[in-house]
Amino acid sequence: MNFTLIFSIMVVLILLFTSQSLTVSVAERKGYKGILPGLIGFIPGVGMYYYIKIKKSKRNIAKGSLRHVFTPSNIIGTMFIYTELIVLGFIVLVPIVYVIGASLNPLSGLPRTIWPDEPTLRNFRFLLSGVGEYAGQEVTTEFTSWYWNTLQIAFFTMVFAVLFITGTAYVFSRYKFKGKKTGLLLILVLQMFPSFLALIALFTLFHTFGLLDQPLALVIVYTAGAIPFNVWLIKGYLQSIPKELDESAKIDGASKLTIFFKIILPLSLPIIGFVAVTQFMAPWMDYILPSFLIISEENWTLAVGIFAFIEDQTRLNYPAFAASAILVAIPITMLYIAFQRYLIEGITAGANKG
Repeated sequence: MNFTLIFSIMVVLILLFTSQSLTVSVAERKGYKGILPGLIGFIPGVGMYYYIKIKKSKRNIAKGSLRHVFTPSNIIGTMFIYTELIVLGFIVLVPIVYVIGASLNPLSGLPRTIWPDEPTLRNFRFLLSGVGEYAGQEVTTEFTSWYWNTLQIAFFTMVFAVLFITGTAYVFSRYKFKGKKTGLLLILVLQMFPSFLALIALFTLFHTFGLLDQPLALVIVYTAGAIPFNVWLIKGYLQSIPKELDESAKIDGASKLTIFFKIILPLSLPIIGFVAVTQFMAPWMDYILPSFLIISEENWTLAVGIFAFIEDQTRLNYPAFAASAILVAIPITMLYIAFQRYLIEGITAGANKG
């Protein structure tokens, strides 16, 4: 890795973004806003000259206002901010570029460079077809089966978790009954204990009921484990919805089910969307439970199967591991982008009321 080149690129980027930021500040003081000043500011020197000497001000500006933009403290402060952002950007992007480069490596060993000399898609073809040749030997993988298993588990976990959690939270937030406080306290205590603390008990139960090596049986554990925390989360959100809406609907003759489906659910979409996305994500990341309860290779989940590429010496394949990580990250990233609004609203939604 050429650190001198990287350092030079960082210095150039810092100077470029600092110049662009100062140009935008000048343009805003003269009454020019929008995307255009930002784009022109990326032309070093030209953008600054354009807004200082050529463009006339759209409004009266205080004397010395433009001079304040070029004070040493403002310039140094702007450079410091962009230095921090660019360094953090490199810290985040370099590993991503390395993983992408590793996934395109034609060899099966650990890549020594960020980008291969002869990139190839053979690792992706190996994962999707299930057959590949490395070092003159034919190897196979059950990657598509792992993907399908994980997708099913994630989908059913999301569906059942949302149903049970939303129903339970609605009851605790809207009705008064004996043992309500005790039940809430019990749920609060249960969320303190992670599921892997009960691995031996889970293994015994799965073995007793013939659920070992059944991928969909993991839905039971994931759904049950999601209930305690998320019940409190959705309950807090539902308590922020005025009960007067329920009472008005009752006066109009609406039943409890109608109130729930026609009033509560539409108003709860942000928090429900947040819970749905997080529960869909959980099985993709979990390694401990599937590795303990799933035995057959074709029934593995992605976390277990992918880890085998760097743990099992008989199938050691770092580029395949990197390619797997990319194929797993793509749908997750798209999901986060699609539901970003719900995620942002849902993160703080349950904090409205306890």
